[in-house]
Amino acid sequence: MAENFKKSYRFAYLSSLYITVLLTLALSVFLYFQSVLNPLFIIGFVIVCYAICFLIVQYRVEKFIYRRVRRIYDDIEMLDVEKIGDSPVTTDMRTLIKEVEKFAQKRKTEIETLKIRETYRKEFMGNVSHELKTPLFTVQGYILTLLDGAKDDPKILEKYLNRASKGVDRLIYIVNDLDMITKLETGDLNLNYTNFDIVELVQSVFDLYEMKASKKNIALTFDMNYTDPIMVNADKERIQQVLSNLIVNSIKYGKEDGTTEVSIEDLIRNKTIVRITDNGEGIAQAHIPRLFERFYRVDKSGSRKEGGSGLGLAIVKHIIEAHHERIYVESDYRVGSEFSFTLEKVKKFPVVDIGTKTA
Repeated sequence: MAENFKKSYRFAYLSSLYITVLLTLALSVFLYFQSVLNPLFIIGFVIVCYAICFLIVQYRVEKFIYRRVRRIYDDIEMLDVEKIGDSPVTTDMRTLIKEVEKFAQKRKTEIETLKIRETYRKEFMGNVSHELKTPLFTVQGYILTLLDGAKDDPKILEKYLNRASKGVDRLIYIVNDLDMITKLETGDLNLNYTNFDIVELVQSVFDLYEMKASKKNIALTFDMNYTDPIMVNADKERIQQVLSNLIVNSIKYGKEDGTTEVSIEDLIRNKTIVRITDNGEGIAQAHIPRLFERFYRVDKSGSRKEGGSGLGLAIVKHIIEAHHERIYVESDYRVGSEFSFTLEKVKKFPVVDIGTKTA
């Protein structure tokens, strides 16, 4: 630090000037009344006085201020942080104050960020343990019951083993989702880009969840009749997962006799936007900023009647962002919700007729 330390003489310059001016005025007034005022003597006095004052002031500054300022910078450097400035360190007080204020603001921002991350980490760990312990305790309960003698009854044995198997399936489901979201966040999940018809893909997802929707008499429909294919460039399997998660959510939280509607529109330039709209219970505005967080649930009652790993929307967000696209959500409480995301549209090239010309 010391070799990058630049001394400032500004304080000594100004202090010496003020002292010299005051002493010169006082001496001039005194000599004037003594009738011995000599201009050459005054000029010489100014030069000598200024030089002496400058040397004394600068010496005191270096001994009592310069060392303390250097110690401040050395203490900051001991914190093992980035340098507080690219320019050489200076003893100028205004520069020092600005640098220290900048440093303090940066540290304050970092501390606030760490606090937010710590809160998120605690909440995340609590959610993970809550999601995992429910099926774990379920499986444990059925197995202990069987070990206590219920296994001797064939009907109970089969019934409890089936229920334990469902608990294990739920554990596997949660772990697989955690594994996928970890790969998405670290960039380890490779995307296989292909050109495909997004209309056809949406229809295949509709067919997949038609029976699930029919239990609540929810209609899965397009906003219009798409006669022509709409080709997009993306990872078809991952986009199908996005559509599945969003459509399943609209069915879970949709009203009976309701509707889940998908619309596909051209956006700017070569972008297409896919909208999934329902007339379900909607989401309060307070929840929307955290909607895509892992394990975040709007329903805080703790009930898991709708199942799910709590990672669906987080996975959706990461898949879309892995495609370098955007996802949006709009919702009115007790009115309905709309989730939308963009995809790259495949450019259409005009077909040129090169038939033979007749003479």
